Amino acid sequence: MPIRSTSGSLRWLAPLFAMTLAACAPAPIYKVASGTLTVLPAQVAQAPEQYGQGEVIWGGTVIEVRNFPDHSEIEILAYPLDASQRPQPNTHGAGRFIAIYPGYIESFNYPVGALITASGQLHGSRAGAVDQAAYVYPLVGVAQSHVWTPAELRQGHPDIHFGVGVAAGIR
Repeated sequence: MPIRSTSGSLRWLAPLFAMTLAACAPAPIYKVASGTLTVLPAQVAQAPEQYGQGEVIWGGTVIEVRNFPDHSEIEILAYPLDASQRPQPNTHGAGRFIAIYPGYIESFNYPVGALITASGQLHGSRAGAVDQAAYVYPLVGVAQSHVWTPAELRQGHPDIHFGVGVAAGIR
């Protein structure tokens, strides 16, 4: 009787497993228009005039909220976004930007350290500083923004763990 390989009969499981994991990932929260820029804030900071009034979808960690008489600003340390437009803080920072909101926003709703995604239009840049270092901040007039909850950040990440262990019992 010939010996059959189990790896050949299980090969069809790999694509099925990959499709199942992909189906768990949430859809992007904002529709990406055809003219949306795919640059990072650090790139815009180097040559803001090159990008004009382009549309962007950026995200990152809230650094500070500032309220003014006619608008509010959130300084954000940017991170690359995943396919669901969630910031990926385990990667290298992608620069900083300032999200500008019309009117007053409650800083309690945008706590320092929270992950946020914002979509909007570039409105030039502003010279500033990060500690003692000069810095150019791209400015984004925010059309929409979303502060991510811990549950939303876990969504689409399966709780499947593989490992090898040793167990010992005491009698």
